[in-house]
Amino acid sequence: MRGVISYGAYLPHRRLDRSTIAAVAGTGGGKGTRTVASYDEDTTTLGVEAARRALRATTTRPGALWFSTVTPAYVDKTNATIVHAALRLPPDVIAADFGGAVRSGVAALRAAISGGPTALVVTADIRTGLPGSADESAGGDAAAALLVGDDSDGPVIAELIGSGTATDEFLDRWRTPGDARSKQWEEKFGETQYLPLAQAAFRAALADAGIEADRIDHLVVTGQHGRANKTVLKKLGVDGAKVIDDLSATVGNPGAAQLGILLAAALDRATPGQVIAVLSLADGADALVFRTTEAITTFEPASPVADQVAAGAPLPYGKFLAWRGFLTPDPPRRPEPARPSSSAAARNEDWKYGFVGARDRTSGAVHLPPSRVSMEGGAIDDMESIPMADVGGTVVTYTIDKLVYSPSPPVVFAIVDFDGGGRAPVELTDIDPAEAAIGARVEMTFRRLFTADGIHNYFWKARPIRDVASTAAEQQGA
Repeated sequence: MRGVISYGAYLPHRRLDRSTIAAVAGTGGGKGTRTVASYDEDTTTLGVEAARRALRATTTRPGALWFSTVTPAYVDKTNATIVHAALRLPPDVIAADFGGAVRSGVAALRAAISGGPTALVVTADIRTGLPGSADESAGGDAAAALLVGDDSDGPVIAELIGSGTATDEFLDRWRTPGDARSKQWEEKFGETQYLPLAQAAFRAALADAGIEADRIDHLVVTGQHGRANKTVLKKLGVDGAKVIDDLSATVGNPGAAQLGILLAAALDRATPGQVIAVLSLADGADALVFRTTEAITTFEPASPVADQVAAGAPLPYGKFLAWRGFLTPDPPRRPEPARPSSSAAARNEDWKYGFVGARDRTSGAVHLPPSRVSMEGGAIDDMESIPMADVGGTVVTYTIDKLVYSPSPPVVFAIVDFDGGGRAPVELTDIDPAEAAIGARVEMTFRRLFTADGIHNYFWKARPIRDVASTAAEQQGA
């Protein structure tokens, strides 16, 4: 039996109200909201967050990491190795990118399911378009991670029972390297191309699974062509009540990550013995059929999709444009940071990417960053590594700095006391300055500090720990 052992989803904290777009851009917008990656997030950091949640829910470790995105932080360099470092995976775990197109997400999943070592499939995307465009309002930013393996690797919560695919070459959506926006052919053309491919892949998957369409309990249909998706849904012979909400009204369409997000949403609500069919329309069609097992009754997702949809905080459209690079606000009167040192990063990989401190074996004192000399007793080189990325903390004091360089000033700095020992100065993120408070509880998150000379300086920040009720109220402006 091979299938999904664990999964995790990540939706960024910020939300853009589509109704605010037209007043500035003069066109576009619409109803509902879309998720927005923060100025210090990219597809790599989004992927790290989703992957951490998938691994937090299981004791099974991956033997491979496949990372898929249409909008990589780097080209000519593997982004998956940064995710690998942040997760502190062993050196013998291969990490590689699948990228360049939305279909790379389902391709990575199919590669993992086809066999080989236990694989962590991480998908992430940041979608945008020109101000006022349909892509800008309909897009969304998100990440998902699926841990795939055999039942010998760990309890499989959803086994693959059938699959089908159909491929054809046609020009529906495209973007040349370096371009800031995607272009699309006339909608009717894409619809006529996708319909027969989707039906063929779906029929093949059902035949492979040995079931009829009426046996499906949950249906997921994903793809960038909204009109084609709606037409296909009417042709599959599945009761409309069984279709999983595509979250277009609240999250938007997160491209390569959409399949993982919606499959996670289906798994969140599934019970043992249910059939989940996933149909992806992207330069062809791919269909996967899963059946949940008894193991799903004891599986506890780190953060259900519905809870994340209900959370979040509003983001003004002007700030959205600035974060996306379409508007350049006047920066603080401070020098921009210098290029990070590759050699220094390599020497301090565990601290920089894994947020690993040091604990004195004699006194138990925790040092952040790691130190050779203990601050209690003065012992030298008598330290053990202590991972801190999943340790919560409390804000002891903070300051709001309006002068320090930042892509999105002001910056909130805090001194954080970590549970069980350890204190460090940490930048806070996903927070408005008015929210900062002594005694606030925070958790660590992997972010991008800045980019200089094309090098992204990744490190860890802290974000407030919020419950669903408080974040829902914040989103509504309560």
